[in-house]
Amino acid sequence: MKKLIFLSVIALGCLVTLSHRSVLSAQSSVDDLNGQINKIGQALFYIREYYLDTLDSNAFVDDLLERMVERLDPHSAFIPEKDVKAINEPFEGNFEGIGIEFTIIRDTLVVAQPVAGAPSEKVGVRADDRIVAVDGEDICNPDLNNQKVYSLLRGPKGTRVALKVIRPGEPKPLYFEVVRDKIPITSIDASYMAAPGVMYIKLNKFALTTQEEFINAFRDLSEKPRGLIIDLCGNSGGMLGAALFLAEQFLQKDQLILYTEGANMPRQDIKATGNGFFTEIPVVIMIDEGSASASEIVAGAIQDWDRGVVVGRRSFGKGLVQQAFTLRDGSELRLTIARYHTPSGRVIQSPYKLGEKDAYYSEFLQRYLRGEQFSADSIQIPDSLAFKTLRDGRTVYGAGGIMPDVFVPADTTFYSGFYFNLVRRGIINDFMNSYLDVERKDLTAVFSGLDDFEKGFGTDDVPFEELLSFAQSRDVVPGEGDLAASEQEIRLQVKGLIAGRLYGPAGYYRIVNPGLPVFRKALEVMNGMISPPSR
Repeated sequence: MKKLIFLSVIALGCLVTLSHRSVLSAQSSVDDLNGQINKIGQALFYIREYYLDTLDSNAFVDDLLERMVERLDPHSAFIPEKDVKAINEPFEGNFEGIGIEFTIIRDTLVVAQPVAGAPSEKVGVRADDRIVAVDGEDICNPDLNNQKVYSLLRGPKGTRVALKVIRPGEPKPLYFEVVRDKIPITSIDASYMAAPGVMYIKLNKFALTTQEEFINAFRDLSEKPRGLIIDLCGNSGGMLGAALFLAEQFLQKDQLILYTEGANMPRQDIKATGNGFFTEIPVVIMIDEGSASASEIVAGAIQDWDRGVVVGRRSFGKGLVQQAFTLRDGSELRLTIARYHTPSGRVIQSPYKLGEKDAYYSEFLQRYLRGEQFSADSIQIPDSLAFKTLRDGRTVYGAGGIMPDVFVPADTTFYSGFYFNLVRRGIINDFMNSYLDVERKDLTAVFSGLDDFEKGFGTDDVPFEELLSFAQSRDVVPGEGDLAASEQEIRLQVKGLIAGRLYGPAGYYRIVNPGLPVFRKALEVMNGMISPPSR
C-alpha cells in the first residue's frame, strides 16, 4: 500500500512538472509572438516617421501582408479590404445593382439580356439595348471596361440610377430610372432532361444559394428522375456547406463525407444526415482538370462509397481548408488550417512547397505536356498512394486530384489557328451581338421556345458565311485546312450561343452538350446503370 502511495506521489510530481513545463512553454511562445509583433510595429513606426518620402501606410502594410502570405501554401491569401466584397459576391449568391448581363461592343455598353425579375427588366430594359449614358454621364468611349460598368451600375439597394438607352428600331433615345436591388447570382447554369428519365445539372460553383437552386431544379418535374448526371467540369469550388449538401443527397445516414485534420486542428468527421433525396438513384459525376476543392469533395465521396461513377479527366487537386479571419480594417486573411480527406482517407491536395506558388501552378502545365489530358496511361501515381473504396474495394488514388473511374480524353480535333483566333479575340461573341441585333425579333417569332428552336434550327442554318466575312473585317481569315477541322464545331457553338441569348444559359448547354465526348460518355454510362422505364 505504501509502495502504491509512493508511486502515486511520483506520478503526481511528474504531472506537476509537466504542467509547469507546459505553462513555461506556452508563456515562452506568447513572449516570442509579442516580440515579433513589436518588431514589426517598431519598423513601421520608424519608416513612417523618418523615411525621406511620404508613404501610403495602409497600402504599405497590405503589401507587407501579401508578401508574408506568399511564403505559405498556394491557397492561403491576404485580401485587401477594397477587394473583399467583389471576391465574396459570387459565392454569397447576390449583389446589389440593376441586374443586366452585358457586353462591350466598339466602346458601347450593350445589354445581352436583363436578369429575370431584376429592376432593369421591370422598367422595360431589353436585350440589345445600348446604354449610352448613366446619370447624365456619356459612357461611350475607348476607356469603357467591365470594372467601369460595375462602378456605374452597381450600388446600394434602394438607390436610383438614370439610364439613357439607344434601342435598335427606335428613332429617339429612351430614358429609364432604375431602383437598384439585390440581384441573384446563380450557381446552376442548366438543368434539363438529357434523356428519358435522366436529369442533367450543370453546377458552375458552390454558393450559399446552391441548395435552394438544386431543390428548385426538380420542382416542376412530373416524376422523379431515374438517374442524375452532375456536371462539375470547370467548377473550381466554393462553399464547403454547399458541397456537403450535394454529397449527402446520394449517401446513406452516417456515411462519412470527409474528415479534416491539421497541426492545430483535431480530426473532425462530417457524415451524411440521411436526409438525401436521391440515396437510391444512379448518379454520374463529370469532372475535368478545372474541377477543384468542393467539386473534389463531392466526387471523392461518391467514388469512395462506390455510390456512382466519376467520368472525365483528373481533377485539379485542391484539398486544403481555408478559414477567413477578418482584420480590423475589413481586409481578410484566408489561412489554410487543415487538409481534408475523402472517406477512404485519401488526401486530394497536390504536392507543394511553401512559398513556391509559381512552381505549384506550373505543375498543371506539366500535366498537359506529359499528355495527361489525352491518355490515362500518362498519369503516374505511386502504389503507396493507393486506397480502397469502402464498399467494393476498388483501387483509387490520392495526392493530386480525383482520378475518374472512366477516363475521357480532351477533344482537340477541331482546334485550328482560325478557331483559336476567333475565340481569343472574342470575334464570335461580337458577331453574335451584331447578328441578333437584326435577327432576334424574327427568330423569336419563328421559334416559340427552346424545344422548337433545337429541332427547327439546324447547324446548316447558322450564318456561317456572314461570320467569315465579319472575321475577315477583323483581319482573321482561315488558313489551309482550318475550316475542314473547325467548321462543324464553330457552327455548333454559334447555334448554342444563339440559343443561350434567346432562351438563357440552359439553351446553350442543351445545344452543345451532345457534341462533347465527356457528356456523351456520361450519358452512355448512365444508360447502362438505369433500368428501362416500366410500360
